[in-house]
Amino acid sequence: MLEAILGFLSILTFILWVWWWNANEVLINWPVIGMFPQFTWNIPRLHDFLTNILQQSQGTILLKGHWFGNKDYLLTSDSMNVHHITSKNFANYHKGEEFKQIFEPMGDGIFISDSDNWRTQRKIFHYILESKRFKLAAKSVMEQKILKGLFPVLEDASILASEVDLQVVLKQFMFDNICLLVLGFDPNSLSTELPQIPSVAKAYDVLSEGAIYRHLIPGCIWKLQRWLQIGNEKKFRKAWNTFDDFAEQCITSKRQQLGQSSKDRKEQDSFDLLTYFLVNDDDCSDDQGGEDVTMDIKSNKFLRDTAFNLLAAGRDTIAAGLVWLFWLVATHPYVENKILEEMKANLRERTDGKWKIFSIEEVDKLLYLHAVVCETLRLYPPVPFEHRASTRPDILPSGHKIPGNMKIIYSLYSMGRMEDIWGKDFLEFKPERWISERGRIKHIPSYKFITFHTGPRTCLGKDLAFLQMKIVASAVLWNFSLQVVKNHPIGPRISVILSMKKGLKVKVFERFASLNEGNHL
Repeated sequence: MLEAILGFLSILTFILWVWWWNANEVLINWPVIGMFPQFTWNIPRLHDFLTNILQQSQGTILLKGHWFGNKDYLLTSDSMNVHHITSKNFANYHKGEEFKQIFEPMGDGIFISDSDNWRTQRKIFHYILESKRFKLAAKSVMEQKILKGLFPVLEDASILASEVDLQVVLKQFMFDNICLLVLGFDPNSLSTELPQIPSVAKAYDVLSEGAIYRHLIPGCIWKLQRWLQIGNEKKFRKAWNTFDDFAEQCITSKRQQLGQSSKDRKEQDSFDLLTYFLVNDDDCSDDQGGEDVTMDIKSNKFLRDTAFNLLAAGRDTIAAGLVWLFWLVATHPYVENKILEEMKANLRERTDGKWKIFSIEEVDKLLYLHAVVCETLRLYPPVPFEHRASTRPDILPSGHKIPGNMKIIYSLYSMGRMEDIWGKDFLEFKPERWISERGRIKHIPSYKFITFHTGPRTCLGKDLAFLQMKIVASAVLWNFSLQVVKNHPIGPRISVILSMKKGLKVKVFERFASLNEGNHL
């Protein structure tokens, strides 16, 4: 008994000594297990936990890993550090091998590639996204899915006076939209019956959560689970296989379709990326310096990896951004009124049947709506954090020394909540902060407003993302009023995509009748 008491007191004394030794530190660095316990305890509120740490650490902190394989790594929200890493010394920071292991289902796609492979793909996709045919296809597909998918679902919810999970609706809407644009295939997952979410769409959610799991536990543990096919890794592998089966079916079907057609697909009005790559006569290569990289854009691997990366970006990120936007607008009536006033003053109504949607030219006039989108993405960036790994030793502007092969994580979520970047009202949803005294959108350096990244890896789809969000937001807000269900819990899901943990339950009311009468404000 005495030995047990002495043992307990020894342990307690040791814990208190460690706590005292770290009394002036933001996080306690425990022997053997490092700072791992605090992360484990705070997983349910991880993004806000990391933000709080960074706010107390002047924007940068060295996180000590445990002794089971995880190295120390640097966490930062310092805009000058981010500018240095992503632009000024870009060549010294790449995605790295560990990043590729964590996100291995992405294959060799553009979002995970480094060096010449990344540069070649970026050249390919820059050309495509800037082409007139792609822009026309993106506009056509978006309008088609709004009129035949999104509007009927919202109308049905308003007629039945039923609650609807807007996050599910928007995910299915964007999934149909991006599948049409990338694969030329419409899953028709969004209808008034709201059928079961397609298994491949569910697979993306499982893979996103699995990637976070791989971040938070020792690499040796998740790799052992992967080898044994148990726990989260078993679900991860199953979801991965689900997507691969889906991609193979789409690619095989498209090859057969093109093989049976005697028409020149290049001259057809319809456009999708899968067809574009399969009928393109030339392989693509990087001829802008560096190692000569030739890419077989017709290979199943390239097509599969491209589909995975673009479907993830086109479905998850846009849907997540829109969900947060509609919640913020619904809970800030003055913002909703200003959007409606702006639309009424600047837009010429265009009617497709009973619904009213607006052209790209009309949407481009909506300056305040653009500010609302920016403010939403500042507070709730769809991708809440990013990785880099150093190739050589370096010193950051904050003074932190970086050894070679060190992992650096910069938190986009936290950067939107830094007083030194956004001022004392940084937690307020305030679209006005984006509008200058001259009535134009203020230019905020991309290394401060980091949602679309910055430097050479700035998102190629930035303009398309803004356009899609504004088209959907203007269409929905003009035709419908959304009311968030009382007491519905709001919080971010712990995933690599910043979606809502419990979805967004809303009641839908048709607005267009009152708009026609001029009584909507």
